[in-house]
Amino acid sequence: MTGIILTCNPGSSTIKLGLFMRKGNAAERLGMGVIDLRRKPLGLHIVEGPQAVDIPLKARDSDDFHDVIDEAFDALAKHFSLSGLTAVGHRVVHGGDTFAGPTFVDDVTLNAVEGLVPLAPLHQPQSVRLIRAIRHLRPNLPQMASFDTAFHHTQADIVRRFALPRGLFDQGIKRYGFHGLSYKFIAGKLKEIAPRLAAGRVMVAHLGSGASLCALANGISRDTSMGFSTLDGIPMATRCGALDAGVPLHLLKQGGYSLEALEDLLYHRSGLLGLSGLSADMRDLLASDAVEAAEAIDHFCLRIAREICALATTVSGLDALVFTAGIGENQPLIREKVCAHLAWLGLDLDRQANDRNARRISADTSEICALVVATSEEQVIADEVLSLLVQAERADAPDLATGETATALADGRTYP
Repeated sequence: MTGIILTCNPGSSTIKLGLFMRKGNAAERLGMGVIDLRRKPLGLHIVEGPQAVDIPLKARDSDDFHDVIDEAFDALAKHFSLSGLTAVGHRVVHGGDTFAGPTFVDDVTLNAVEGLVPLAPLHQPQSVRLIRAIRHLRPNLPQMASFDTAFHHTQADIVRRFALPRGLFDQGIKRYGFHGLSYKFIAGKLKEIAPRLAAGRVMVAHLGSGASLCALANGISRDTSMGFSTLDGIPMATRCGALDAGVPLHLLKQGGYSLEALEDLLYHRSGLLGLSGLSADMRDLLASDAVEAAEAIDHFCLRIAREICALATTVSGLDALVFTAGIGENQPLIREKVCAHLAWLGLDLDRQANDRNARRISADTSEICALVVATSEEQVIADEVLSLLVQAERADAPDLATGETATALADGRTYP
């Protein structure tokens, strides 16, 4: 069978749209589009093979997002054939304990996703309004959700617990972990390109505007730097990373901060932006001669290295380190500084390979293999959409004895 799958990957300030052609049980990428919500007016950047084009959008960002999605679909249709669009897959950051894998979106699913907005206030609302906007535009188009938290359901409770009263864990106050779609892609890619390493203890550093680390053992998530929320772990573009709980308490009690002001501080005014006072963009900091920029970079790299060592404890060692995402794939100096902090573990960097963004950047003498591997959350979403479609088709196949069909899906519900 053939058909078109659209993937939606909302971030805090961008929405990545992926188009994939279904060929049997495989999803092959056709092209990508990005809506940058920070631009005024909005624009759609389309990449189609070697070609790229920027299309200004007349629609304005709004709570319901109907006009933006309508215009974006029209723009995509001028570059790709959308007549065969069969399904839309969404990256949803938080699935809590409710969702351990991808699922079709119905009213029950959407309400559950919306109920998790307080746990991911930057990203979850984007997913909700995208799903609703596409429903409004194409009400009969099947939509699926892929969850960043699902990949980390393999972690043991001892890893997921906070040192808080046990009843809070049962209420959902626990470590969930994020960037799971990226880690799932890297785990699968490693099995293709380095199966012996994939079977060992691998640390994946997903370094972008949002950043985290994941400790894999035989491709399975055993620990990760992000916890209950997307604030935890290493510093990010505008998010603080791990923070002494006494700091927000102090700011609330003695600092004159309201809850809203504190949330804004931790999510939007901290991280690289807060450390440097200049920019949240690593490219700007690397190009700057300011002392504050250099300090923000050094802090970022030190915290990454410290977290790598902490997570390695969970998997009892470290065989490989994988850099991925925007910073991890494209910034040699950041990789060099992180690896310098880990030299005492036997990580020996090949600087020439690192400077040219080679796949393997560790020297032959290194006891730990360091790699640069590009990630694709959109590919994982498309693959998961396809897996649900295949399940549905198999369930719809008539029973040879009765001739009856029933679409029984992974979440246990049935759909017409």
